Amino acid sequence: MTQQSGPSVQTNFPPSSLSSLPILQEVGQQVYPPSTLYVVATPIGNVCDISLRALHVLASVDAIACEDTRNTAHLLTRYGLSKPLIAAHEHNEREVAEKLIVRLQAGQRIALVSDAGTPAVSDPGARIVDAIRTAGYRVMPLPGASAAITALSASGLLNDQFYFVGFLPAKTKQRERALLSLKGVTATLVFYEAPHRIIDCITALVAVFEPARQIVFGRELTKLFEEIHRCTLSDAAAWLMADAHREKGEFVVLLEGAAAASDGDVAQVDRVLGILLTECSVKQAAGLAAQITGQKKNALYERALQMKAEN
Repeated sequence: MTQQSGPSVQTNFPPSSLSSLPILQEVGQQVYPPSTLYVVATPIGNVCDISLRALHVLASVDAIACEDTRNTAHLLTRYGLSKPLIAAHEHNEREVAEKLIVRLQAGQRIALVSDAGTPAVSDPGARIVDAIRTAGYRVMPLPGASAAITALSASGLLNDQFYFVGFLPAKTKQRERALLSLKGVTATLVFYEAPHRIIDCITALVAVFEPARQIVFGRELTKLFEEIHRCTLSDAAAWLMADAHREKGEFVVLLEGAAAASDGDVAQVDRVLGILLTECSVKQAAGLAAQITGQKKNALYERALQMKAEN
C-alpha cells in the first residue's frame, strides 16, 4: 500500500538514554550473511514503526531494490541513511531479478522493500523472491508492519481465521464474480482499497453480502488522521458519505465471514444430495443442490463424491 509518513514523535526522555538500552548491543551482534536477499518490511505510515533489525540491515546492505526510488530515498533520509537504489516495480521484476542475482553472485547483500508494509503482499516482490530462491540464493525475511494485521488487531471481530483478498478487480463484472466466490467463506475477509474506488467497493459488497454482517474500515492506519470504524454493512455507505474526508486515504476493509453451517444445515444438504444422487450424476447433483440450498457448488461436489464412495 502507498506510504505516507506519519507525524513526528516526541518522547519524555532524552535521546541519549536510548543509546544505553541493552537491546542495541544485541543489534550489533546480529549476523547477516553475504549473497542474501533481505526482504524488509517498512512502515505503512508512521515512520517510527520500523524495527531495529530493519534499520541495521538497511544501513548494512550494498543496495536496496525498491518499488519507487523516490519514496524509499525519502524514507532513508528520515533515518539518516543513503544507499544505492534499484527500481523494482511490477513491470520489471523479472529483469531486475536477473541483475540482483549477478550482485548476489558477487557476494553482495541486497534489501528488498516496497513503498509501505511487507514486500510481495499485494505489492511487488514475489517474482524477485521466486527467481532468487530458484537460483539457489538465500532469502531472509525481516518482519514488520502489515496493514492487514494492523487492522485485524484493532477490529474486535471474533474469528481466529482470516482470508486475505487484497485488491479487488477494478471492472464491475470481475469484481462481482470475485465477491460471489467469497460469499460462503466463514473467515474474516480482508480487502485493500484505494480512496477513489472505496464507494464502488462498498456498493459491490452491499449487493452480494448480507446487510447484517459487520464491516470494519481501517483508514490511514498509523498516520495522523487514522480512523477505525465498525458498523453493519447496511450502514457502511452512509457512514462513508457522511464526511467527504472519509473517502480519502488508503483503506483496509474487513468483512465478517459467513455464519458456519449448523448440524441441521449439514443434514439438510446431505438429504438433498442423497435424493439427487439417485437420479443424477455427481456434477449435476452438486449443481442442483447448490441452487436449492445456496451452498457453494465446489463444496457440494466434494461432499457428493464422498457420499457416492460411501454407498
